[in-house]
Amino acid sequence: MPIERAVFYGLAAFFLSLAQGLGMNAIGANINQIQGSFGVTVTEATWLMAAYMAPNASLSLILVKVRTQYGIRRFAELSILLFVLVSAVHLYVNEFGSALVLRFFAGAAASPMSSLGFLYMLEIFQPARKMNLGLCLTLANMSIAAPVARLISPALLDLGQWHAIYMVEVGLSLIALVLVYLLPLTSPPRAKVITALDLISYLFIAVGFGCLAVVLTVGRLYWWLEAPWIGVLMVVAVISLTVAAVIELNRASPLVDIKWLASGPVLHFAAALLLLRLLLSEQSAGAIPFMTQLGLSPAQTSSIWAAILIASIAAGLACAAIMKPGREPAIHAVALVLVGIGAWLDAQSTNLTRPEQMLLSQTLIAVGAGIYLPPAVSSGITMAFKKGPNYIMSFIVIFLTTQSLGGLMGSALMGSFVTIREKFHSARLVEQFMLTDPLIAQRAAQLSAAYGKVIQDKTLLNAEGLALLSQQATREAYVLAYNDLFLLTAALCAAALGILVIHMCIDAFRSTLVPAQPQT
Repeated sequence: MPIERAVFYGLAAFFLSLAQGLGMNAIGANINQIQGSFGVTVTEATWLMAAYMAPNASLSLILVKVRTQYGIRRFAELSILLFVLVSAVHLYVNEFGSALVLRFFAGAAASPMSSLGFLYMLEIFQPARKMNLGLCLTLANMSIAAPVARLISPALLDLGQWHAIYMVEVGLSLIALVLVYLLPLTSPPRAKVITALDLISYLFIAVGFGCLAVVLTVGRLYWWLEAPWIGVLMVVAVISLTVAAVIELNRASPLVDIKWLASGPVLHFAAALLLLRLLLSEQSAGAIPFMTQLGLSPAQTSSIWAAILIASIAAGLACAAIMKPGREPAIHAVALVLVGIGAWLDAQSTNLTRPEQMLLSQTLIAVGAGIYLPPAVSSGITMAFKKGPNYIMSFIVIFLTTQSLGGLMGSALMGSFVTIREKFHSARLVEQFMLTDPLIAQRAAQLSAAYGKVIQDKTLLNAEGLALLSQQATREAYVLAYNDLFLLTAALCAAALGILVIHMCIDAFRSTLVPAQPQT
């Protein structure tokens, strides 16, 4: 492909991924600011994210067959047109109920955008380069949407609340629309592949994944055992996925090959991807909420996201240079070391920690993530192709589940861990607050002195001092809880690294037992 044409294909991939990721990440990054514009609580505003993820978690599965049956060209043109229309409607929505419904359709419309960005980047490369350089650059391109959204969204919110964000998204999607219509993708032969059982099976999978996405997004905020509807959604998810599994196990040509998914190599591959998503939750559910807990706004954490953006691009290029078949375990080992060191550095945080002190740690974690994912995805695609083209659908299920639901699961688990540890540390700190302790009495008096001119009652003044001291204790409890989370992440990296090294040693030992082939 000529260089000029390759540049335009690369721009198409960039604008598609950025347009898709901007709206999704900007809402989550600025949920505290967006809830004020709608006049709702933070918990209620989080339903905007849940509504987006409900269809988005599963729609890519059936879209693969839609592309095959109706052609990539028609699929790309209709998908980008629908995305532009849904993004434009956001500009006219000012009420929370309407925004909630619109976010559901936005999640559905955004689902094909990520796959189109993937395909447009791979289109540049020759088949021999697609699985190394092409895959690394594609995944790096997909990873930049989150930091870019975090960097530009605070300024956009100041200009015009969430409408300004979607004004930029509409502009990006219009550029992508022009490029999609001008630059066709290589289209494989069309074939009638969608059957009635595919639609029935997908319906149950969509319900199951959608319920899980909602529970994992908002369950921690309502708390898992406190809201009865959480249990109802979990039951619906289990029943729906069970019915889908029963249907697929009894089909000659299943939409998803359950037996293959349950095989040892595939489970190992899924565990590797899921581990990455859990470890990367250290950023989304650890470092950034920690900064927020200390009172920093999204604009004040922009330096962290700038470092993550640069590190992600550099990691993608570095991985493209070193990735070759057989090097996957070594690359994963280096990635785990980098993420573990970054998490351990974060575990030294105090209430005086600011973004500047976390630049190195977050850069290491971003580099580790950037070099971990391409070898894992490449090995998974190779494994699926060895079984036949029909197994690509099953591979997509694994990748989809571990990346979308796995990311939600990681944030939910780590967020719940922080909540539990905060209650533990808070109880340990507050139980020592007694005015008979001279140090506590002195500190309470210092804090209440600011109110001495307006509160004359000594008892009320002491109570105000204790309340302020309790607020400081809660802040310190959160600092200790997040340090526990960072240490847990480092421990998981160490455990995973140990298992990986043992696995590499076993493979090396087995290779020595294989007799050498005689030379002819």
